[in-house]
Amino acid sequence: MLMSLIDSCRKLIVPIHKEGYLFIAIGVAATIVLGQLWSPFGWVGALITLWICYFFRDPIRITPQREGLVISPADGRVSQVALAVPPPELELPAEPMTRISIFMNVFDCHVNRAPVSGTILKMAYTPGLFLNAELDKASDDNERNALAIQTPAGIVGVVQIAGLIARRIVPFVKQGDALATGERFGLIRFGSRVDVYLPTSVQPLVGEGQTAIAGETVLADMSATEPKRSFRMI
Repeated sequence: MLMSLIDSCRKLIVPIHKEGYLFIAIGVAATIVLGQLWSPFGWVGALITLWICYFFRDPIRITPQREGLVISPADGRVSQVALAVPPPELELPAEPMTRISIFMNVFDCHVNRAPVSGTILKMAYTPGLFLNAELDKASDDNERNALAIQTPAGIVGVVQIAGLIARRIVPFVKQGDALATGERFGLIRFGSRVDVYLPTSVQPLVGEGQTAIAGETVLADMSATEPKRSFRMI
């Protein structure tokens, strides 16, 4: 009975990614110092530390494994589905691709997962500004890390874009690595966006305003044969 209760409690505790350990330690230390100065400050510090733990959570996800599926790389809101030219650093043809943008606020899980299985043909970091990640020009002006992933159905582009609060993109992979669908490939601190670029022949299965879950929500099916829809050009 006791072991069953302990096991149940463990399942309720969401793992925290190791990238958050330093920030949590700083929060705990600051909370102790602030609490010594004035107890209400200590409570504020404790709340901030709890939020840091929540931000760096890394929950277990069950990823659909059928070949051809494109899975959401991020938790958040689908902010845009449109045609757009991929970033030049990916060295892809300068032609419009279907872009699905997912905006993460500071309360979303920020561990990013591979949308498809394949090999990283190109990985390029570009320094830049920290504009609101929901703006269209953030795709061109903000700090970003871009990956071109070769799959049997074509090349898929994935771009991590830093946001208004975010100040660092942390990659877990390098060029030439093989990725499995749903595998963790990076993290962004603290509020940002991830764009997925797909061949125009691929039909998106999500719409603007929809909530996506990293590693679980199906964005598109590269093996489907549905008739192509039209999207606005940006």
